[in-house]
Amino acid sequence: MSNNLPKVAWIGLGIMGSPMSENLIKAGYSVTGYTLEQDKIDRLVAAGGTGATSIADAVGDADVVITMVPASPQVEAIAYGPDGILENAKRGALLVDMSSITPQTSVDLAKNAAEKGIRVLDAPVSGGEAGAIEAVLSIMVGGEQADFDAAKPLLEALGKTIVLCGPHGSGQTVKAANQLIVAVNIQACAEAVVFLEKSGVDLTAALDVLNGGLAGSTVLTRKKDNFLKRDFAPGFRIDLHHKDMGIVTDAARNVGAALPVGGVVAQLVASLRAQGDGGLDHSALLRSVERLSGSQV
Repeated sequence: MSNNLPKVAWIGLGIMGSPMSENLIKAGYSVTGYTLEQDKIDRLVAAGGTGATSIADAVGDADVVITMVPASPQVEAIAYGPDGILENAKRGALLVDMSSITPQTSVDLAKNAAEKGIRVLDAPVSGGEAGAIEAVLSIMVGGEQADFDAAKPLLEALGKTIVLCGPHGSGQTVKAANQLIVAVNIQACAEAVVFLEKSGVDLTAALDVLNGGLAGSTVLTRKKDNFLKRDFAPGFRIDLHHKDMGIVTDAARNVGAALPVGGVVAQLVASLRAQGDGGLDHSALLRSVERLSGSQV
C-alpha cells in the first residue's frame, strides 16, 4: 500500500497490541509487526499487516515505532542492546511506548533515545481489551508537544480521549493513578456484590440500579457480567494489576503522597496472586472478598 501515512512498526501483539495494530491497518496505515509468538504475527498478517523476523527487521524502515509490552523489563529488553529499537530504528523516527511502566523508565528511555536522534512519547492506555477492540481507549501521553502533535492522527485511530499530560513520564504517572482508581473501584464493587448476595437481593437488579446513580462507573458497566457470571477470563490480568499497584505505591512514596486505601487494595491483589489467581481478570478481586466472607472459592 503506498500512501503518505507514516510507516509503522508494532512491537508486542498481546491482548491489547493485536486489536490496536489491526485498527491502524483499518485506518490505512502500513504496519509491520513483531512479537514473540508466531501465531500472533500470523494474525497480524491475516489482517493485512506484514510480519517481521526480529525487532531490527520490524523497525529498520519505520517512521513510527509503537511498543505494547507488559512491563519495564520488557521495554528495556526491546529498546536497548545491539538487537534493540534504538540501535536499529532510523534517526528522526518517533517511538511511542504504549506499555504501562514506571515513570522513571520512560524518562530514561527518552533521554537515551534522544542521543540516537529518536523522539519518544510515553502513551499508556486505559480501557482494557474492549476499549482496544472498539478503538475507544483513553491515551495519556508524556513528551514534547511537537511529537504529540505528530502522533495524534495515529493515536486517534486507537482511542477516543487523547491528552498530553506533561513531559516524559507524565503519561505513566497518570496511568498509575488510573490503575489505583480502577483497583479500588473493583474492590468496592466486589464487596457490594458479596454483601448483596448474602442479603438475598437480586444481584442483576441491584447492579442495574446502582449503576444508574452516583455509584455507577465505567468499571461497573464493563465488569458487571464478570461479577454476575463469575467469569474471570482475562481482559486485564491480576498479574499485571499487581505490577501496576507496585508502580503506583512506589511512585507515591517517592513524591510523599499517602495511599492508605490503595495500599490495602495492593495487598489484596498480591494475595490473589499468591493464591494462584494471577492469570484471572482483575474483577476476580471478588474471589478474595468471597474467601474473606467464608465462601469456598
